[in-house]
Amino acid sequence: MASRFPLSRTALQAVVLAALSSDAAAQDAADSTRLDTVTVTGRSPTSSAAVGGFGDVPLARSPLQATVVTLDQLREGGGIGLAALTRYDASISDSYNAEGYWSNFVVRGFSLDNQFSYRRDGLPIDAETSIGLDNKASVEILKGTSGIQAGTSAPGGLVNLVVKRPDVNLRSATLGWRENGTVLGAVDLSQRFGPQQAFGVRLNVAAERLDPQTRDLEGHRQLAALAVDWKPGADTLLEAEIETSHQSQRSVPGFSLLGPRLPDANSIDPRINLNNQPWSLPVILDGTTGSLRWTQRLSADWKFVAHAGVQRLLSDDRLAFSYGCSKEGNFDRYCSDGTFDFYEFRSDDEHRDTDALDLHAEGKLTTGPLLHSLTVGALASRFKSRLQPRLDDGTIVGSGSIDGLTIIPTLPNLGLLPNTNLTQRSTELYLRDRIEFAADWSLWAGLRHTRLHRESVQTDGTEATAYDQSFTTPWLALSYAVSPGLMAYASWGEGVESAVAPNRDVYVNAGQALPAQRSRQYEFGLKRADRELDWSLTWFDIDKPLFGDVALPDGSLSFQTDGKERHRGIEAQAEWKAGSYAVQGSAMWLDAKRRGAADPTLDGKRPTNVPNRALKLTGSYFIAAVPGLNLQAGMVYEGPRMVLPDNSVSIPGWTRFDLAARYQQKVSATTLTWLLGVDNAADRRAWKEAPYQYAHAYLYPLSPRTWRVALQADF
Repeated sequence: MASRFPLSRTALQAVVLAALSSDAAAQDAADSTRLDTVTVTGRSPTSSAAVGGFGDVPLARSPLQATVVTLDQLREGGGIGLAALTRYDASISDSYNAEGYWSNFVVRGFSLDNQFSYRRDGLPIDAETSIGLDNKASVEILKGTSGIQAGTSAPGGLVNLVVKRPDVNLRSATLGWRENGTVLGAVDLSQRFGPQQAFGVRLNVAAERLDPQTRDLEGHRQLAALAVDWKPGADTLLEAEIETSHQSQRSVPGFSLLGPRLPDANSIDPRINLNNQPWSLPVILDGTTGSLRWTQRLSADWKFVAHAGVQRLLSDDRLAFSYGCSKEGNFDRYCSDGTFDFYEFRSDDEHRDTDALDLHAEGKLTTGPLLHSLTVGALASRFKSRLQPRLDDGTIVGSGSIDGLTIIPTLPNLGLLPNTNLTQRSTELYLRDRIEFAADWSLWAGLRHTRLHRESVQTDGTEATAYDQSFTTPWLALSYAVSPGLMAYASWGEGVESAVAPNRDVYVNAGQALPAQRSRQYEFGLKRADRELDWSLTWFDIDKPLFGDVALPDGSLSFQTDGKERHRGIEAQAEWKAGSYAVQGSAMWLDAKRRGAADPTLDGKRPTNVPNRALKLTGSYFIAAVPGLNLQAGMVYEGPRMVLPDNSVSIPGWTRFDLAARYQQKVSATTLTWLLGVDNAADRRAWKEAPYQYAHAYLYPLSPRTWRVALQADF
């Protein structure tokens, strides 16, 4: 990966294929074959959810925890990109979520891997890019270890993007404005036609002028997406879709500690952009992604699915990078007087390509008294990054200041450093089975065997490494229907992460592959669902081995496993609807600790940038006296986070309130939906997150009070 002294960014461009699905009934067929790996379509007792390929099982009866953010929530919440997901679930929080950069998340206290923890309609993609949501129907977050769905991934979970399909007839146009001057225009057109509505087309186009509250951050983005399908018969569904996007915008460096001191968030203007030099260039993110899917009904109980996807990413990654304080000998923070060292980072023409093919069959069979819901399949994927030497030789180009007023007019001649090219090939065989062996009992089992090949080399041909590994990840759950609306379950599962020691002379094990490290999770839960109230209560226990540099007794250095992190927590979720009122909420308490670290001073410490508790609420009320008017309110609370690995500095918890109103009216044959919202209504000043990245402590402030309006016309 490219490293922005030490940072990194992506590459986008593409070719596309992927999507085929079938069903016996026309419209019901498309819905039931929409997503294989991670699909959750609501929380009502009857809504279907095909999570992990266990069939069309309601989420309320599935032995796992997942969050689904729907298209309506994304629209009305007014969030920008994937970063908006953090307002909906207490278990999801920010992890180096900088404006102008791709989104990063912590789930259950673990940072997701942007290369291996993201799916698009169930197929793996690289999320080191800006992901537009204009053509997405929903975003799903599966929480916990994910070895049953992915060969390698972080143990926090998986994020799956569900693409809009032509499953309805609609004409929709949206115009939106956000303070200071961000303007969005988008259209969503979908039509079914032909005999028996056999053909469908859906087009999404969006263009946005970016001018947020943060200064010196003007930019623009565009997205165009086309999805088509054809049902040549009652048992066959063919689907294809393609999406292309472009974004150009500067990114925002974080603030930091000032020597030993945590700066007062009330004294920092959150609109300051430290990347405001005259030579600062925008980050360019281009991407093309597409898929083909064929679903064939084999019998009343069985179907076959072939699903192929291609992603091409191209990026130019640039930054006036603020990092450390050489004059005080501190390279993990800024200077006591508010100044810092400036570097120029530039890594242009970065290419990242992902290809995937999934083949599977799923259906039901009976063996004696046991009813099986079975899925068996194979997933082949390839990831390839091809980068160029980067402009950044470690030379300090000047000194900046946290008031954003220091300007460096000229730059010295900088040298080039090599980047790292990576190739990965993975073949995964998987089996999943839901066994109903009694009226109220079900056993859920999964097994995935992965064969992995990875190789890397510097762009100058040095430091080459290559290795092959094979491993099997199991998952097992037992559920019991206590009553028609109440379910209890227990589950256990494993995930795997793989690493190789850097091929540098400083390491005694340079270039050697480390044994694949397994994360493990235990989870116990209760779920209740009825017409008015859904709720769940979950306890989980996850441990994850850590990789790192370890000093040996003879003074040499080894890259190896360095203890583990253990995260134990309780999650609670509820959704209540009664008449004109609706309330959703989630809460999490998390006990996360480092265990067995080679450095005994870190043993028992909390990981950085992970809140130990969180509470997130949203509510809405329909005003009977004004038909069509809906008032909304939201609250987000996140607890304290550690800034440094030794836990000597922390940021306090914070609370943010958001308000909105939606008014819907009919004008002839057109439905108009007006939205007015204000985020951070109280203009709260606080440090939102404290990512410890690239051996440096960063601080990101809450965004200031921000007004937004939008008008959607459906005709």
